[in-house]
Amino acid sequence: MTRTNVGLGLFVVTSSLFLWGCPPGGVGDPCIPEDEYVQEFGGYSYKEVNVESRSFQCETRVCLVNHFQGRVSCPYGQGQTEIDTLPGDNENRCHIPGTTGENEEQDAVNVPVYPQLAARQANDTVYCSCRCANAEGKTDDGANYCDPCPSGYTCTQLIDDLGLGNEQLAGAYCIRNGTKFEVDTVVRNPQPCDRLAHNCGEAQPY
Repeated sequence: MTRTNVGLGLFVVTSSLFLWGCPPGGVGDPCIPEDEYVQEFGGYSYKEVNVESRSFQCETRVCLVNHFQGRVSCPYGQGQTEIDTLPGDNENRCHIPGTTGENEEQDAVNVPVYPQLAARQANDTVYCSCRCANAEGKTDDGANYCDPCPSGYTCTQLIDDLGLGNEQLAGAYCIRNGTKFEVDTVVRNPQPCDRLAHNCGEAQPY
């Protein structure tokens, strides 16, 4: 997979191949971005939008990470203290999705990971999506779009066309109603997921 940084501040696009559009089936299904299968990946930033095209976990082939912090598979994150003192299979450690962390050398995440934000948890910000319009809000340029979005989702501009070769990724994507990113929301409620408060439940069964 190739990571392409096309953002200035808020936008990062991750892709394996160009996105040519996709059918709406599967929008909203959970997905785990490929980055989370890397032990040294410390998680995403809520200041970014990431689009992983050609995701084999999604019928739409698009795994969207919409202003999400941390790792999908580790809601409470981990600090250096946990890494230094706890085995990889401890419940307070992050590990590669699909593993228990028992094989610490291969499966345990070995870098600090920020916790998710309580106001933007994975189930509302990371899921299969599809491109529903180009950067100009149009669908008549010959590309394939899922237009309209399925019920419960809104076509929302997420990726600007910065003229850096991201034309096939730039534009609008179907996002869950009520989850559009607002900076003020995070500023007003910057509370991270806290294991002791148990304010974000368990990790989703991805």
